[in-house]
Amino acid sequence: MIGIIDYGMGNLHSVSSALKRLDQPYFLSDRKEELAKADKLLLPGVGSFRDAMSILNGTGLADFIKAEAAAGKPLLGICLGMQLLFEESAENGITKGLGLLPGTAERFSGVTCSGETYKVPHMGWNKLEYNRTSPLTENLDEGYVYFVHSYAVQTDDSACVIAQAHYGDRSVPAVVGQNNIFGTQFHPEKSSETGMTILSNFCKLAEGAKA
Repeated sequence: MIGIIDYGMGNLHSVSSALKRLDQPYFLSDRKEELAKADKLLLPGVGSFRDAMSILNGTGLADFIKAEAAAGKPLLGICLGMQLLFEESAENGITKGLGLLPGTAERFSGVTCSGETYKVPHMGWNKLEYNRTSPLTENLDEGYVYFVHSYAVQTDDSACVIAQAHYGDRSVPAVVGQNNIFGTQFHPEKSSETGMTILSNFCKLAEGAKA
């Protein structure tokens, strides 16, 4: 059973619809005692990193998520939800994240090293480039996925980057994972067959499966 963490800033309708298409049992809740009963947790997100962390900290959900992750429960963050898994974001000043993965979310500059400009936010389809195998990307050799974001994670730990995409002159961590913690910068529920395969793979993760 998937527990979708409802903290008021998630793309709940599209994620719920995708899980229905996969015939995957799920529930939405903002209550820790209910979410604790889930086999896996899904952290969606759309909007401001700072606002999201304010809500998660204020409701106690931040500590709950960290405790569940430490206990080995599979966790998937989507879009902003993925960024929240990392140490901090530079959006509207430095804001501390959940600190489950090493790295910082930084805004696209909109200008390449050669001086060429590109649009921010990054909106559209980009091809995934796989760095290593993972249960999350099983049965996938390639594929395009749909991004909508102005900030991208920068990490010195390349081992946690499962797949990347390129935008402007930046390599964007697109699928991340470490132990039982996973994330996608793109929206898998809006990314056709490739995205649905990734979401299905997460749903099928066995207890103790690692990134």
